[in-house]
Amino acid sequence: MRQLSKNDALFLASESAHSNSNVSLVQIYDPSTAPAGKLQFKSILALVQSRLHRSPVFRQKLRSVPLGIDEPYWIEDENFDLEYHVRNVALPKPGDWRQFCIQTSRIHARPLDLNRPLWELYVIEGLDSLLDLPKDSFALLTKLHNAAIDVRRGTAIITLLHDMTPEPPQQEPPEPWFPESPPGSLELVCRGLARAVTSPGRLTRPLRKVVASVAPAVRSFAADLLPSQDALPVTRFNSIVSPYRVFETRRFQLAEFREIRRLVPRATVNDAILAVCAGGLRRYLDRNEELPEQDLSTLMPVYVRDPETGPGSRPEVEWERVMLGVNIADPVKRLAYIKAQTASSRLIARAIGARELTDIGTHSPAATLALTGKMLGRALLGVGRRAPIANCAITNVPGPSIPIYLNGARMTYFSAIMPINDGLGLVFAVTSYDGKIIVSPTSCREQMPDPEVFAQCLRDCFREYLALARKRARAKAAAAPKARPAPDGRKSSGGKSARAAQPAARTAATGPRAAPAGRRRSRAQAG
Repeated sequence: MRQLSKNDALFLASESAHSNSNVSLVQIYDPSTAPAGKLQFKSILALVQSRLHRSPVFRQKLRSVPLGIDEPYWIEDENFDLEYHVRNVALPKPGDWRQFCIQTSRIHARPLDLNRPLWELYVIEGLDSLLDLPKDSFALLTKLHNAAIDVRRGTAIITLLHDMTPEPPQQEPPEPWFPESPPGSLELVCRGLARAVTSPGRLTRPLRKVVASVAPAVRSFAADLLPSQDALPVTRFNSIVSPYRVFETRRFQLAEFREIRRLVPRATVNDAILAVCAGGLRRYLDRNEELPEQDLSTLMPVYVRDPETGPGSRPEVEWERVMLGVNIADPVKRLAYIKAQTASSRLIARAIGARELTDIGTHSPAATLALTGKMLGRALLGVGRRAPIANCAITNVPGPSIPIYLNGARMTYFSAIMPINDGLGLVFAVTSYDGKIIVSPTSCREQMPDPEVFAQCLRDCFREYLALARKRARAKAAAAPKARPAPDGRKSSGGKSARAAQPAARTAATGPRAAPAGRRRSRAQAG
C-alpha cells in the first residue's frame, strides 16, 4: 500500500464541476495488418486482461483518510471489473472526422469515478468516412487521471498493450490475482496521526483545502485591484472554462518542419513548431477581430535535474514562459524571434521539447506523457517554483519513431488531449510518431466554438512557412554556381588524366564535377 504524493493530491483537490485533471491518449489503427485482417472488441478485451499484472495502476484505487488529516492511499480494488474500464462505442453514420473529435472530446470531459481505478479505455468503431483509412479501422482512447500517472515506475498503459511487430505474441492466460485486504478507518487515522507527529503541518491539511478552494477568487480580486505593470493581454482563452471540451488535430511531416527551420540559421524543429502554433493563433484571433497589439506568451514545460543528485534522480519541474511573436506579421521574423528566446534560455536548452523530436522518439510515449501531463497540471495549479502566467500552453508528447502494433493492427495516428483550467483554456499537444508531427489543440467549447477553423488556421500557417522555405531553397539552388565538366581526352605528361594530376586542395576548391548525362537524369528521376 503506497500513499498518494502531496503534488498528486493537489490534482484531486483542484477538480471542480467544470474542470478535471484527465489526460487522454488517442490512437487510430489499420486492422488490415492483423492476422485475420480485422480486430474484434473481445480480442482487445482479452489482450488487456492478459497484461493487467504488468502495472499496478490497472487495479488500484484511492482510499481517503477519515477527516482528511492525511493524503489518500492507493489500495487494490476488491471489486475490480475490467469490462467497466474497457468499453466499446461506435460513431453514428456517416462516421466522419468531425464526429470523431466530438466523441473524443465528450469522453475526455467526463470525470473519472474516484471510487474506482482512475483509467478508462474506449474502443471507438464506425470510422467509415475518415480519409485514407481501410474498412473496419478503429480508434483507442485511453483516459487517465493525472494522479494515477506514476513517473517513477514509468507507468505506460499504452506501451504495455503494444508490440513492435505485426505478429502478436502468444497470449498467456491471465495470472491469478488475489487483492490485498483494504486497511480499516482506524488504521488510516492512526497512520495519519503518526505522520503528523513528525510533520505537524499535516493537521492543517483540511484547512488548507478550504483555503485552496477560495484562493483563485482571492487572486482574481487582488489582480483587479492591483494590476501588474507587465500584465499580459487577455484573450478569449484566459477566462473561466466550461465543462465542455473541444479537440482538433492536424498532421504534418517531420521532414517538412526541417525544411521550415532552415528559414532561420540554427533554428530547431521545435522552434518551427512554436512558430506554426503562434501563427495559427494569430490567424484565428485576427479572423475574429480579437488580435491584441501586445504579444502573447506560452508556457513550455521543462524538467531539470539537480547535478548533486546524479542522473538517476527524479527530475524537478519548472516552466518557462516564451513570447510567441503573435504581433509579428512577418512569418520569418516571428521564427527568428522565437529562436532567439529558446537559444538564450537556460531552461529551454534542457526542455523536453528543446531537442529534435526524432531524438526522443524512442522514449516510452506514456512515460513521457506522464511527465508532461504532470508538469502541465502543476502549471495549471500554480504549484511550480515559478508562477506560470501565460496565454496558452504547448507541451510535447513524443511517440515511437517506428510503427507499433495492437494485436497485429498497425497504429497510424497518435495524439493527446490535455487538461485545461480557468485562465488557461488553450493547450497545444504536440505529438510525434513514425515520421509525423501532430499538433492538437484542446480548449473549451465556449472559448473555441469552431475548432475546425482553428485547426485550419494552423494548417494555413504551416503551408505559408513551407512555401517560403521551398521558395528560398529554389532561389538558393538557382544562385549556386554550376560546375563545368572538364574536356575529355586531356592527358598529363605522365600519361594520367589532367584531373588526377591536379593537387587535392585545388580540386576541392574548384567544386565537384558534373556527372555524365545519363547519371544526371537518373538522379532527377529519383528526387
